[in-house]
Amino acid sequence: MTQVDASLTIETTVVHTSGDHDKHTPLAILGGQGIFARELQAALHSGAIDLAVHSAKDLPSEQAPGLIIAAFLDREDPRDVLVSRDGSGLAELPEGARVGTSSRRRLTALRGLRPDVDAVELRGNLDTRLGKVAAGEVDAAILAAAGMLRMGWGDRISQYLSLDDFVPAPGQGALAVECRADDTALRDLLERLADPAVALAVGTERAFLAGVGGGCRSPLGAHALVEGGTVTLRAMLADEDLRYLLRETRSVPVDGAAALAWALAREMREALGQLTVEAER
Repeated sequence: MTQVDASLTIETTVVHTSGDHDKHTPLAILGGQGIFARELQAALHSGAIDLAVHSAKDLPSEQAPGLIIAAFLDREDPRDVLVSRDGSGLAELPEGARVGTSSRRRLTALRGLRPDVDAVELRGNLDTRLGKVAAGEVDAAILAAAGMLRMGWGDRISQYLSLDDFVPAPGQGALAVECRADDTALRDLLERLADPAVALAVGTERAFLAGVGGGCRSPLGAHALVEGGTVTLRAMLADEDLRYLLRETRSVPVDGAAALAWALAREMREALGQLTVEAER
C-alpha cells in the first residue's frame, strides 16, 4: 500500500452499527447492506469522523448524498469458506448436518448443492459464529475468507468454496474508504491509496448490483476478475422465494465492464421474472 504522509496523526473511532447491535434478526428483515453503513455515514455527515472504512460488500449500490467512496484498497481473497467442527468439506457433511449462515445468497447456493443439510440462521461477529461451531450449536458455518484471513485464522478453514458455486457478494474481500465529497484535500490523499485493479473489479460488481436494483431483496452475487485488458464477470441471481437460481459468466474488454454488468443484471432479472410468471400460470 502507498505511504501517503508519515506526519499525519490518525485517531481511530469505533462506530457500532445497527447490524452490530442486533445479532438475532435476519439481515434481510433488518434492511440488507445499509445496516452496516448508516451509522458510519451519519458520523461522516455530522463531522464526528473524517473518513469511514467499510467492507465494500456492506455498501448499498447508491452513493449516500454528500459522500464519496474515495478509494478501494487491497482486496483479500473474495471467496466464501466452510468452517466445520471436524474439518469436513461441504460434500463430506452428513445428511441433516446443521450449517449456519446469515446470507440468503449463501443459503441459495447451499440448497442447490446440498439440499439435504439443515441451513440455520447464524448471526454475530466472527468470534461468535466460530464459537457456535466449536460448541456444536451448528456443525459448520459458511463465512467470508477475507475475515478469517485478516484475523490470521486461515488454519481453521475446512474448505475454500468455488467461485462458480458460491459467487461472492459484490465487493466481498475489498475495503472501501468513504469521506465527505467536499473534503477535497482528504480525497486527494485517499485516492493515492487506491488500487486501480480492485476499483475496476469492485466497480463492475457494484454496477451489476445497481442494475438489478438497489431495493431488490433477491439473493445475488457478482465477482469480476481483471486480467490484462479483460474483465470476466461471474454473476448469480435468485428470486426472493429462493425457487430459481441463475448463473452467468461473461468476459469483455475493460472499457465495457460497467455496461456489461448493467446489461447482464437486467437480462438476468428479466429471465428470472419470466420463470416466475411461467410457474404461476
